[in-house]
Amino acid sequence: MHDSRLPPFTTALLHPRYLFNWLGLGLLWLLVTLLPWRAQMVLGRALGRLSMKILKSRVRVARRNLELALPELDESARERTLKANFESVGCAVFETGMAWFWPHWRMKAITRMEGTEHVDTAVARGQGMLLLSAHFLTLELNARQFGLYRPGVGVYRPNTNPVLEYAQVQGRCRSNKYLVDRLNIKGMLKALRQGDALWYAPDHDYGSHASVFVPFFAVDTAATITGTATLARVKKTVTLPCFTLREKDGYRLLIQPPMAGFPVGDDVADAIASNRVIEAAIRLAPEQYMWLHRRFKTTPDGVPYRY
Repeated sequence: MHDSRLPPFTTALLHPRYLFNWLGLGLLWLLVTLLPWRAQMVLGRALGRLSMKILKSRVRVARRNLELALPELDESARERTLKANFESVGCAVFETGMAWFWPHWRMKAITRMEGTEHVDTAVARGQGMLLLSAHFLTLELNARQFGLYRPGVGVYRPNTNPVLEYAQVQGRCRSNKYLVDRLNIKGMLKALRQGDALWYAPDHDYGSHASVFVPFFAVDTAATITGTATLARVKKTVTLPCFTLREKDGYRLLIQPPMAGFPVGDDVADAIASNRVIEAAIRLAPEQYMWLHRRFKTTPDGVPYRY
């Protein structure tokens, strides 16, 4: 468990075993630097459609998630959402490059910020900000764009590949302060106590440990971690839902008002409250959510495996 400040570049990163990592990063840098945004989105959607033919297991997971979460959709509507979702997956490849490599001016040019007054109020009151986010496919842009307004701290999972770890820390800190390992609770608490903004996405299934089974979409028993309320209980901390939505002319950074009366001190009630906020955001653009993850894999006793 550690905090990741900007890592030093070492000659070990130039070992031949990492050649293809550097070539891939170089190609991504070249494409997002030279191509206009609209061209990147066209290529991204094409890449996403191609990925459907290759990532068969992920297609099955996403289709099953849509069946579980959105049973109100008929089969044809779910298939349209599934296709749009994988097109969004392809766009996310380019959006990662934008978030990591674009200069501030270019990022600002395609970003529309909504709700920054909530950040201003928290800063004026000396409050730490828990940015309640979710695993939208635009998540790399979300932290980068918020950092353009006020640099914060990101919670992340370190990459075991040192080249990719170097690239993601450098990229994610381009407009933010530093990253905290998702297992480093003390580091998260420290950031909030210091009045920082902490980016946090609790919407994946992390197993039964420190989780409760509460509703998420149409699934009544979705394993949901209780860490959101734990962090929100830090003195002088305000919880601000924060998401990035892709629109036809760019992106909308949506910072919502503080969650009123949150947390209440009951793990189940607090998990339900945070899930409702995240679900409402996903419903704004369901095709942009990371349905590829087995969100409902952990089940309570007596409930069969869902995949």
